[in-house]
Amino acid sequence: MSEPIIAVERVTKQVHDASGPLTILHEIEFILEARQSAAIVGASGSGKSTLLSIIAGLDTPSRGTVKLAGIDLFALGEDERAAVRAQKLGFVFQSFQLLANLTALENVMLPLELQGRHDARERATEMLGRVGLGERLRHYPRVLSGGEQQRVALARAFVVHPAVLLADEPTGSLDFATGEKVMELMFELNREAGTTLVLVTHDRGIAARCDRQLRIEAGRLDVGEQLAM
Repeated sequence: MSEPIIAVERVTKQVHDASGPLTILHEIEFILEARQSAAIVGASGSGKSTLLSIIAGLDTPSRGTVKLAGIDLFALGEDERAAVRAQKLGFVFQSFQLLANLTALENVMLPLELQGRHDARERATEMLGRVGLGERLRHYPRVLSGGEQQRVALARAFVVHPAVLLADEPTGSLDFATGEKVMELMFELNREAGTTLVLVTHDRGIAARCDRQLRIEAGRLDVGEQLAM
């Protein structure tokens, strides 16, 4: 039996403030198989984005671990985790996170160049055409609409063919109609690439399109989800 692509094992996250320890996540545990899609849902402040950051290895748990394709992220050093992210993960953020001083083409080329790919320009150009921005290659983020910026972000995420795509409120900065188009494109690209998708969303319609919904309440995974694993 093959390793699950993501295994979250008893992840707990605590922080300390003036009033003492605060538990943001408590004993979160689930697995996702390759090509599955999962929506992390719950009220604001429930720990959704913290969980996504831990899955990415960007934040560290107080206890527990995350295995990505069998690799224990928190048995690695920070540089080694960064290398795993570069090889296996794509990211899409609510605020797009494009580099303002780079064109759309240069933003999409960047992760390929970091991998040492010699065909970065060709592949980035092709990917921007795939998301409908073939005429906007030389435009900077400041002259692109929100929907266009998020499509550049999708192109940048998928151009490296990641095993896992992590998306944090990908339509949160967009109007409803634009958000619908962006999500349709995201799910379409995800199906084509065979990527495992994990997204944080408040949108019930988006969550319902995923294979699974992981509901976080007050830092705990809903008991029904734990039993369904």
